[in-house]
Amino acid sequence: MRKDHYSLLSSLLHNHHSNRRSIQQIHAHLVTTTATCHPPPPTTLWTTILRHYSLGYSPKEALLLYKHHLHPITLFHGDSFTYAFAIKSCANSELPFSGSQLHSIVFKTGFQSHVYVQTALVNMYVVCGCLWECRKVFDEMPLRNLVTWNVLVTGLAKRGEVTLARAFFDVMPVKNVVSWSGMIDGYTRVNQPKEAVSLFRRMVALACNYNKPTEITVLALYPAIWNLGSLELCQCVHAYGEKNGFYTTDIRVTNALIDVYARCGSVHSALRVFELIPSDEKNLVSWTSIITVFAMHGMAKEAVDSFKRMEEVGMKPNRVTFLSILSACSHGGLVEEGLVFFKKMVNESCIVPDIKHYGCLIDMLARAGRLEDAEKMALEVPKNMANDVIWRTLLGACSYYDNVEMGKRITSRIFEMERRYSGDYVLLSNIFSGVGDYVDSENVRRRMDQMDVCKLPGCSSI
Repeated sequence: MRKDHYSLLSSLLHNHHSNRRSIQQIHAHLVTTTATCHPPPPTTLWTTILRHYSLGYSPKEALLLYKHHLHPITLFHGDSFTYAFAIKSCANSELPFSGSQLHSIVFKTGFQSHVYVQTALVNMYVVCGCLWECRKVFDEMPLRNLVTWNVLVTGLAKRGEVTLARAFFDVMPVKNVVSWSGMIDGYTRVNQPKEAVSLFRRMVALACNYNKPTEITVLALYPAIWNLGSLELCQCVHAYGEKNGFYTTDIRVTNALIDVYARCGSVHSALRVFELIPSDEKNLVSWTSIITVFAMHGMAKEAVDSFKRMEEVGMKPNRVTFLSILSACSHGGLVEEGLVFFKKMVNESCIVPDIKHYGCLIDMLARAGRLEDAEKMALEVPKNMANDVIWRTLLGACSYYDNVEMGKRITSRIFEMERRYSGDYVLLSNIFSGVGDYVDSENVRRRMDQMDVCKLPGCSSI
């Protein structure tokens, strides 16, 4: 096979690097011709295919490709990029054993001091949770660059090892926006919002060209803001984003801001942010966010109106949008509207309901006192997704409406799934006592004691 043919294949790989089918066709062509061609395909061709697989939906394919083309007949010798992408495939597949095998090969082939390959090993070990191996590789590296440090710090932070991550973060020779954002994200993941906010403030104070907060930093910070419930802090970050143009360059930041304002209790601010988004830039997430805001605050009519506006501009709802509108109807008592939305989801949008959709519908019917309809709907939930939460929702409604017979039926179904939850016994006992049947109420309590089911005592954070 001539070299100009390899050049053509290389060009095709470059032009279709994101097209999985094209990559597979070129891969198949190489596999069928490698055994008979001379000279053999250059390493760069195999490495390009390896890269595509390692970063794609099926990273294990990269590992299979690597194993196959290490066969001596192929005359394929890997370079640093080959090993880096092969190791990356182990990280994305979470295969630490295969990664450790590659580690051994890397050592034997002389890449134990190569910064890119060693950084890939650090990443693989930390992603797979092998922290001791990760530290060992990092400590033994003769040369580390900024990427190496970031891989270690952000990897540890994502795994919840924020104390260790912060220790490395504080001694980094140089930090950039990835370092700061990764550490802030780590604090929000482990529910330490004050530390996340404090680090963000320090980042802003020390900001320069290479570590100035970006849209990604703000997105990482948002969960900390809503955990603190600080409207003032939300407004400050909003103003910072406005000043730096975040809301004109990334719609994700704007959509997330709507949610943050809602969680901080300001529906007005959330709505104002939504309305300021240009009509041609509003996407499905934008509409779903504002519908969720209204649902969260019991404003069912406004949620329904927003849903209709969304449809008028030609936006098609997805399963999350329908879940939000069903939740709004449930909490707002709009039963008939909720049933219409559920039918629209199934019949018009052809979306198969999941357990959350069924749960909203059953809760909506139960809240309205339509217990028979709620029970009928619960019985229609596919067995592979039915759970005790659905039936407990209905049991709570039985307690509220003093429906003894249905309460007994539902409790029997719950006991088929779970017998050790004290709340089920308490609710059934309350149902009996609510209609004056204190004998059966006491029998349920006695049965609870016989089953050695403990009722957790109530507590207050005040």
